[in-house]
Amino acid sequence: MIPFPNIDPIIIKIGPLSVRWYGVMYLIGFAASYLLVKYQIKKKKIAVGMKDIDSLYSFLIFGLIIGARLGYVIFYNLSDYLRNPLEIFAVWHGGMSFHGGLIGAVAAGVIFSVKKRLDFWVLSDIVIVTAPIGLGLGRLGNFINGELYGRVTDIPWGMVFPDGGHLPRHPSQLYEFLLEGVTLFAVLWFLKDRDLKTGIITSLFLILYGLFRFVVELFREPDPQLGLILSSFTMGQMLSAVMILFGVGILFYKSKKAI
Repeated sequence: MIPFPNIDPIIIKIGPLSVRWYGVMYLIGFAASYLLVKYQIKKKKIAVGMKDIDSLYSFLIFGLIIGARLGYVIFYNLSDYLRNPLEIFAVWHGGMSFHGGLIGAVAAGVIFSVKKRLDFWVLSDIVIVTAPIGLGLGRLGNFINGELYGRVTDIPWGMVFPDGGHLPRHPSQLYEFLLEGVTLFAVLWFLKDRDLKTGIITSLFLILYGLFRFVVELFREPDPQLGLILSSFTMGQMLSAVMILFGVGILFYKSKKAI
């Protein structure tokens, strides 16, 4: 068993305000994504203005936050929020869904593309390559917070999390960091300059993230309010399976379509 490092989730606190590692991780992720997107646009000489990229990220961040919150409400705890609808707005109580955030970001990207008359798939391929950076850093933030831990295990690297009882558990946040963050970024970044049809990179993100998340969910503790669905699957696995199907559909459609 490996001891949980017990890193203070709060970096600095000034009065009622505090700066947390979790928030800083996402800020770094957004900043890295923003800079790498600008780098790709310049390198590939894509006809998109830098001011448009600034506007795009405003759309994406807004869509992601709204989608992540509503996704959690709808997918993970709808009955409780129907009884207490004002809690939907209490984001400081926690509760965000990656899959909901993805839907919100896609919707925002589509709206932005139509408004600016830009090719959605070109923008999507450029941005999605950088998404694993924020995803991976976010999982490190979850690990520091001691949340979203794994199932009870007897493996040598199991950890006892502060809120996870007295038995060692899988550090599933680190599995997600390595798969959904490091590995996924490496694969997409390697493929980004290949002669691929537009939309292929986006489809590969959906497929690979979905597969990685589906596997990690085998080791991650199911959400207590939901447990297992159909006695075998977590909500994360169900949503990831849908994600994979969409990815395969896009891959098939784009592969058959002329460039």
